[in-house]
Amino acid sequence: MEKRKKIGILTSGGDCSGLNAVISAVVNAASRKGWTVYGIHNGTDGLTEELSYEELTIRNFSDTPWPRLSGSYLGSLNKGIKMESLEEVSKRFAKGVKKLGLDALIVVGGDGSMNIVSNFCRGTDIKMVGIPKTIDNDTPVTEFSVGFDTAVSVCTEAIDSLELTARSHHRALILEVMGRDAGHLAMHSALAGQADVCLVPEIPYKIDNIIKKLKEIKASGRSHAVIVVSEGIRTENGSHLSGAKNLVGEKVYGGIGHYLSEEINSRYKDFQTRVTTLGHIQRSGTPSSFDRAMAAIFGAKAVELLAEGQHNQMIVWKDGRAQAVPLDEVVKEGTTLLNPHGDYVKAAIATGMYVGEVK
Repeated sequence: MEKRKKIGILTSGGDCSGLNAVISAVVNAASRKGWTVYGIHNGTDGLTEELSYEELTIRNFSDTPWPRLSGSYLGSLNKGIKMESLEEVSKRFAKGVKKLGLDALIVVGGDGSMNIVSNFCRGTDIKMVGIPKTIDNDTPVTEFSVGFDTAVSVCTEAIDSLELTARSHHRALILEVMGRDAGHLAMHSALAGQADVCLVPEIPYKIDNIIKKLKEIKASGRSHAVIVVSEGIRTENGSHLSGAKNLVGEKVYGGIGHYLSEEINSRYKDFQTRVTTLGHIQRSGTPSSFDRAMAAIFGAKAVELLAEGQHNQMIVWKDGRAQAVPLDEVVKEGTTLLNPHGDYVKAAIATGMYVGEVK
């Protein structure tokens, strides 16, 4: 008789809508093959620190509201890892995997998580498959990651709301959104929300040209405007704002919206500006139909790959279908930035939005 396969699933990195839908898809697909599914709590900490997990079945997980909710039922981990501790943590990871008797591990995370966990797995016999998720949509190779579509909807709804209050008070309102060094979230939502200005890390800008756009709006007879900015953009002279750091010394972005507000107000008095920093609400929101469908496809594909004996792969959405690419290729590719000459930027320019100095 064939041994009953045991697989683990964990969520790693910043949370986003759709994670529970991924877990549900994996539980459904794996359970129908007679496999045991262990949900690992709090990312890799559930294996490397105190062992923390629970068995997930169709009855105790899929037959609940969780797949329709944002956040991660299992908890996530977004603290990074100092490279000097990699060897020691890898040993604890291997020990945790052995204690649970796992045959395979499905990791739902971004490119950083894929890199870290794949390094852990090299010290074990465990087979790993990755599923991409991030509100930044900057994971390499894949066209879409779970969570991005819902985050765009949240940001677009915020733009719609700001447009109405901007109109009431005759203001230019600035919305600062997440994205780190990639401008996908800002550009997609700005285009959908018909913002007047969108600034992204990939394209330099001039504050005088932002003001020029505001003057054009004023001359047209409209007395309000909406400006969308990505948290990772630099100041006009090309430097990052000094700011806080996280537990492993990585810089935490934020504050660029207030910088722009002060600069605009000091040079142009006909529009009063105010800043809204959307923050972690972008990670929440009821998962969109697209994210739920993508989660189901990715979860089912992960189980299919493991059933076929394939591992060290990440599932991607490319050319209209789910495909598998080697994890080494994903890590080597690096962060996927917004294409300054892509269709989203072209459409924004064509419809009159100022997006910076596109060369």
